[in-house]
Amino acid sequence: MVVIFISALGFLFFKEVLPKRIFSESTISSKNVVIDSLLLETIALEEEIKKDEKTIDTFYRKKIVFEQIEGIAYPPEEYGQYKGFQYLIPFFEKLYQLETKQEGDIRIAYFGDSMTDGDLIVQDFRKAMQTQFGGEGVGFVSITSESAGSRSSISHQYSGNWKTQSYLNVKRPLKPFGVNGHVFFANDTLSDAWVQYKAGFGMHTSQLNNPTLFYGNSSNKMGEMLIKIGKDTLIKKLNPEKQLNALAVSMTNLKSFKAVFKEADSIPIYGFNFDDGKGVHVDNFSNRGNSGLPISTFNTNLMKQFQERLDYDLIILHYGTNVLNYGTYNYNWYEKGMTRVVNHIKECFPGVTILVISTADKATKYELEMKTDSAVVPLTLAQRKYAVQSKAGYFNLYEAMGGEGSMAKWAEEVPPMANKDYTHFNYKGAQKVAGLLYDQIQTGYAQYKLMRKNKKVLPTKPTVDSVSSKNNTVNAQ
Repeated sequence: MVVIFISALGFLFFKEVLPKRIFSESTISSKNVVIDSLLLETIALEEEIKKDEKTIDTFYRKKIVFEQIEGIAYPPEEYGQYKGFQYLIPFFEKLYQLETKQEGDIRIAYFGDSMTDGDLIVQDFRKAMQTQFGGEGVGFVSITSESAGSRSSISHQYSGNWKTQSYLNVKRPLKPFGVNGHVFFANDTLSDAWVQYKAGFGMHTSQLNNPTLFYGNSSNKMGEMLIKIGKDTLIKKLNPEKQLNALAVSMTNLKSFKAVFKEADSIPIYGFNFDDGKGVHVDNFSNRGNSGLPISTFNTNLMKQFQERLDYDLIILHYGTNVLNYGTYNYNWYEKGMTRVVNHIKECFPGVTILVISTADKATKYELEMKTDSAVVPLTLAQRKYAVQSKAGYFNLYEAMGGEGSMAKWAEEVPPMANKDYTHFNYKGAQKVAGLLYDQIQTGYAQYKLMRKNKKVLPTKPTVDSVSSKNNTVNAQ
């Protein structure tokens, strides 16, 4: 009893001095969660980070006037309402040609973190795009995946003896990372490494369309891939002569197959692609713990080879969840780092357009109430700024889902649309987010078609790029 009494007194005393911000009621499991090493290094080396400060951009009340692209310019935008449709014009034109003439095909790479784990958000966005513009197939799929067990758009199993290197935690891989940020090796000489895929049950993913292996170069000329389709087995020789090689698994669509790699050690394996070669295809490149900064480590020459093969028209960058928890409201370091990332992407994938998606809302407990984390808005400002400076489109997910307090509302709705970690969406919430993203793209595309029809041409004026981007540091509310 004495111990309990003393403990109670101690709690009452320390309660008064405990910080107002404490952990949320529920946290996600840390199993298999990796924070990318480049993010940690950047934070450790960044001398400009100052605690308890928030930044607001001096551009915030300025208008952005766009230069014409193909004789078209979107109306000027308030910086605070920036969407950057102007920089998606090449993508919109491809959509137009596909919609009106059924010419060409469109490919989108969706890079994200745990928000898109298990193909969440992406699978519904893919479905919406393919329903409107055509296209069949789930796109590019890695050899192994931390979320394979929770993915419904494709059934994915693999042996446990793959050697995996990820751009999240490896600086100098044995071979360059693939477009998915990974490289895999079947280096086990005692047991053959294998991977098995089975088509999902979605409207546009019910078959494995034109299954094709992508792999890199090696001096090993003995490697083979055994393809098991039902009771049949096909032997495919690996010829790793080029920096990037492609090997068709089958000339027809499949429901499932198993690929076994024999004597393939030292040959970099990247993954399999599934698409019908027409319409729209969306690849999900999600990595738990990713800040987006590791994309700067992509090998330019290899990525250009991927671009020649896959021909990406739009790259979506959906990050922020893993950048919020470092005791800072000054995200200058992240804005600078991601500006470099976008510029590097444009070098790696010539002709591609970029769309930046901001962090979603995240709720943290303040004095026993779940409220928007105080780092969310400063991070969205930094994400908007690097989108503007690098001439990318911008989707403010935080505002689209309702702004202040929205994550708490989503998590507490009946039925809920977010998990009780007040950070991640569930299936219902992910579907809604996909719809919000799709709607913004459709809004920009509808405006483009109207301006294209009318050839609306605005006078060319200086753009925001000619204005100083110096920040003011102030105390924000």
